[in-house]
Amino acid sequence: MTRKIPHTYVIIFSIIVIGAIMTWFIPGGEYDRQQVIVNGVERTVIDKDSFHYMDSEVQTWQIFIAFFKGFENQAGIIVFIIMIGGAFWIVNSSKAIDIGILSFLKYTRKLEKNKLLKVIGVNNIIITMVMLVFSTFGAVFGMSEETIAFIVILVPLAISMGYDSIVGVNMVFVAAGLGFAGAMLNPFTIGIAQGIADLPLFSGFGYRTFCWVVLNIFGIAWVLRYAAKVKKHPESSLVYEEDDYWRKRGSVDEEAIQYHTPIASWVVFIAISLALTAFSFYYPMTLMKIGNASRSLPMVPLSAALFVISGIFSLRKSAHFFVLNLLGFTIVFLVVGVMGYGWYIEEIAGLFFAMGIFSGIAMNYDGNRITKEFLEGSRDILSAALVVGLAGGILVILEDGKIIDTILYKVSTSMEGMGKLGTVSVMYVIQTFINVIIPSGSAKAALTMPVMAPFSDLVNLSRQATVVAFQFGDGFTNMITPTSGVLIGVLGVARIPYDKWVKWIAPFMLILIILGWLLLIPTVTMQLDGF
Repeated sequence: MTRKIPHTYVIIFSIIVIGAIMTWFIPGGEYDRQQVIVNGVERTVIDKDSFHYMDSEVQTWQIFIAFFKGFENQAGIIVFIIMIGGAFWIVNSSKAIDIGILSFLKYTRKLEKNKLLKVIGVNNIIITMVMLVFSTFGAVFGMSEETIAFIVILVPLAISMGYDSIVGVNMVFVAAGLGFAGAMLNPFTIGIAQGIADLPLFSGFGYRTFCWVVLNIFGIAWVLRYAAKVKKHPESSLVYEEDDYWRKRGSVDEEAIQYHTPIASWVVFIAISLALTAFSFYYPMTLMKIGNASRSLPMVPLSAALFVISGIFSLRKSAHFFVLNLLGFTIVFLVVGVMGYGWYIEEIAGLFFAMGIFSGIAMNYDGNRITKEFLEGSRDILSAALVVGLAGGILVILEDGKIIDTILYKVSTSMEGMGKLGTVSVMYVIQTFINVIIPSGSAKAALTMPVMAPFSDLVNLSRQATVVAFQFGDGFTNMITPTSGVLIGVLGVARIPYDKWVKWIAPFMLILIILGWLLLIPTVTMQLDGF
């Protein structure tokens, strides 16, 4: 008799119960908080000398309302997932993405005629290039929640290329995670941590770039190795049965598709073109920020001009290619919005929502058809949104139980009496552990750096090394912790059970953590620029 693997909901609820049990045995404690300005933004940080014990709030029946509170706390990501699911369902109903994937695969088969490319493997090049793009996004502007939107594109692509949904998730989410961990310019982690540690913003860039390169070489090699295994033996995939959903959804008879360009497509094109022209006059220059550097560029006018040109060519082929054009420029404006105007999930959700509506109109759908497709997409992805709220309940139980600060205090005092290498190693372990219960990089920086940075001075340890320990500890376990709403959202959209994801990522995560520790050693044994 085979033992049945618990459902993802069961696993997460069990962790909530364990957290509640911890509140019975771990004493309550609290640090005083204070408001400080970090890089021009007000942040709440702890007073490192203010810890005091207090009565813990024992959690019992509260485990049954943790889901409700978690839903409230994670409302942004939950609504984001629902809106993305509905918008992409409209796009998928047009078969535009399927046609795009088929066209892409035909193009790659032509490339395989090149002997050199055939030896290297065209698919290997594609996976590598896509991962490097998303890793760069993670390193430069901290791409995280945004990856959820790309799962709907990259997973079907990976399936069509002969791989599985795990490869698709790796191409976007894990790649961004590698960039997040090896970040050189991420303002949400490096920027805040260095600001609190009183270090020059984004200093130590050279060694961080080296770390980013090393992490990506290992990460991409690991994914390519797994992808080759699945390509050769598809049944060996941990999610072979689950991927049947994507295989059925992606099956399309190209000959049955009627290529056409209704008048509605031209109407959408003209309306968007006029709107972008108006925006071009209103936003002639955009201050694009990369780390601490910024440059004013005509991003909106340039993007608008490219949209008009490519839109005309795509409409001459069919409405399907125009929808693909809409999708492509949605991604372009996402990057411009995030790097130039500080967009977050609210604006990004609105952007994709608009894409879905305009795609439906371009395909000559009426209002009822667009609404029907949106609701079906929202319904299809609702389980992924719900599990995000449930995962948020883990942090609710620990916070309401008043034990998070006690855990932070105990682990920070464990570093006393160690040398520089021992101290930075323990800091790394602490940051890795804390990331399991506080997955937000900016929140963890504000909580831990006021304690870690001054402590490093006592043992003559570079504060820069302390920031790197935070950086690695914050980055890797984002890809496995069940308290991460982004991870749970990604897995929900990709339809990968959490237990199967853990089984796949655990050995990869272990090696990454060891590799991170090895990269920490030079920060205390060598004279590095900026350290």
